Amino acid sequence: MADLSLDAQGVAKGVAGGIRTAAPGHSKGGAQDWLSGIEQSRLTPRYYLTIGLMVLQEMFEFYDFFLVGYLVSVLAPNWHLTYGQSAVMLLSSGVGAIAGSFAGGMLADVIGRKKMVWGGGVIFSLGAAGCALIPDGAWILFSILRFVVGFGSIAAVSAQNPLIVEITPTRFRTFISSMMVAPVALGTMFAAMISASLLPVIGWRGVAFTGAMPIVTSLLIAWIAPESVRWLLSRGRNADARREAAKLLGVPETSVTLPNAIEPTTRPGSLSELFQDQKRFWWVVVIWTGISTGTYGVFLWGPTILSQLLKITAHEAAHYFVYASIASFVGRVLFSVLPLYIGRRGAALTGTLISVLVMLAIVAFYREFVAGWSVFALLVIFGAAFYSGAFSNMSPYVVEVFPVSLGGRAFGLAQAANGVGKILGPVCLALIAGSSDVVSPKATTDAIAPAFLFLAACEFAALIAIFAYRREPHGKPMDIG
Repeated sequence: MADLSLDAQGVAKGVAGGIRTAAPGHSKGGAQDWLSGIEQSRLTPRYYLTIGLMVLQEMFEFYDFFLVGYLVSVLAPNWHLTYGQSAVMLLSSGVGAIAGSFAGGMLADVIGRKKMVWGGGVIFSLGAAGCALIPDGAWILFSILRFVVGFGSIAAVSAQNPLIVEITPTRFRTFISSMMVAPVALGTMFAAMISASLLPVIGWRGVAFTGAMPIVTSLLIAWIAPESVRWLLSRGRNADARREAAKLLGVPETSVTLPNAIEPTTRPGSLSELFQDQKRFWWVVVIWTGISTGTYGVFLWGPTILSQLLKITAHEAAHYFVYASIASFVGRVLFSVLPLYIGRRGAALTGTLISVLVMLAIVAFYREFVAGWSVFALLVIFGAAFYSGAFSNMSPYVVEVFPVSLGGRAFGLAQAANGVGKILGPVCLALIAGSSDVVSPKATTDAIAPAFLFLAACEFAALIAIFAYRREPHGKPMDIG
C-alpha cells in the first residue's frame, strides 16, 4: 500500500502513491497547504466506488421523481381526478424538496455530508415504498408520501454534490463533478422504460414500489464513502480530517500527520449567512427557480400532454419520453465537457439560451407533424439535451462559488429554489387549463401555448441572472472558509 507522510506544516514528505512534494509558497499550517498532498494524489478505488454509489443513488432518486408523472397519467382518469388534484400529487414532492433542501443543506454543514447522504436516502426510500401500499382513490395520502419522498431525496442531494466537489482534486473537479450528474439522467429514461413496459404488467402499485431501490445504495454509502476532508477542516476537526484523508487515499492512518494551526470555524451554520452576500444569494435563487420550472414543467406534465394531444395511452406516451431521457443523458455528457473549453458560466449561458428558443418553438409549432412525428414530441426530445442536460454544469457550479463552510447551505438553497420550480412547473398548466376541470384533451391542448410561454419566461430569467454574475470557478481551488 502506498505511503503518505505530511508534516505539521502540511508539506508532503514522500512521492509514493502519486503524492508529490507540495508546491512552495503556501502559508505554513494552512488548510490549503495541508491539502496539497491530497490535491496531487491519484484517484483511488474507494474514490471511484464512492462516485459510483452516489451516481446510483441520485439516479434512483431521479427515477422515482419522474416516475410519478407516469403514475399520475394512469391514476388521474382511473380515480377521476381534477387538474388541481393531479397537480397536488405532482407538486407535493416539490414542497417536500423545499423543506428537505433547507434542512439537508444546513445539517450537511453542521453534522457532515456523509450522514445526510445516506440518511436522506433511507427516508426517501420509505416514502416511495409507502406510495405502493395506499388504498385506491387516496390521492391525499399519496401526496403526503410524495412529500416524504421529496424531503428525503433532496436532503440527500444537498449533501451529495458538495461531498463530491470537495473530495475531488481541483485538476479533475470540473469534469468529474459534472460527469457524475450525467448518468442521473438515465433515471428519467428508466422511469419512461419501466412505465412503458411494466405498467400494463404489474400495475401502478408494482411500478411505484420500484422507487424504494435507494435503500441499498444508502446503506452502502454509510459503510464505504469517506467524509469530506475539506468540510472537516472547516469545522476544526483535524483528527477526523486525518482519518478520512487516509481512508480517501488508501493509506494507513499512522502515515498521515495531523494538520496544525488550522483554526475551527466559528460559524454556527445558520441559513442567514447565505443572505449576507445578496448578489450571490439571488443569483442562486433566480437561476435554479428558472431552470427547474422549465425542466419539471415539461417532464412532469409531458406524458399527460402527449397522451391527450395524440389521444394515446399513458404507457404509449412513455415510449416517447425514453427518447427524451436519452437526449437528456447526451446533453449531460455535453455539458460535462463544454465547461472545460468555455467555462462554467459560458456553458450555463449556452444551455439556458437554447432552452428558451426550444420552448418558444413549442408554442409556435406544437400542433404540427413531421414525417408522422409530433413536432411537440420532437422538440421536447431535442430540448431535453439543454434544459435537462445543463444541470450537470449547474449543480457543481453553485457549490464551487461558495466557501466549503457554506457549501451545504448554498446547495440547499439551490435545491430549495429547485423545489419551487418543481411546484411552479406542474401548477402552471393546471391553473391555465383550469384546476377544477377534469383532465381532458381540449383543456390540455388549449393550455399548451400559454403554459410554454410561461416556462420560456422562467428560463429567460435564469439566462439574465447567469449573464449578470461573472465569477468563473473552473480550474480554481476552493475556499475552505
